[in-house]
Amino acid sequence: MHRDLYLVAYDIRDERRLHRVHEFVVGYATGGQKSVYECFLTEAERREIEEGLAALMDLSKDRAHLLHLRTNCAVTKLGVAVRPQNPTFYFVGG
Repeated sequence: MHRDLYLVAYDIRDERRLHRVHEFVVGYATGGQKSVYECFLTEAERREIEEGLAALMDLSKDRAHLLHLRTNCAVTKLGVAVRPQNPTFYFVGG
């Protein structure tokens, strides 16, 4: 199954919506913090995230970005940052 690396970033104005969006995105994430997460996604998972975010957000007030990152680009790291890696397995469930 092919997965591509995406950076999912969001800015949610309401505390309750923020919590719901955070829990939703973290379910797909392999790394990140606060409101920016690295997600290795299949095409179906990318669509799920788009649809899920649209349902959870107030589209007149909130923002979200899904940035497709090419794996052949150079990565600059600062501090204790580590290069994102596609894990050998994914946990699905709760």
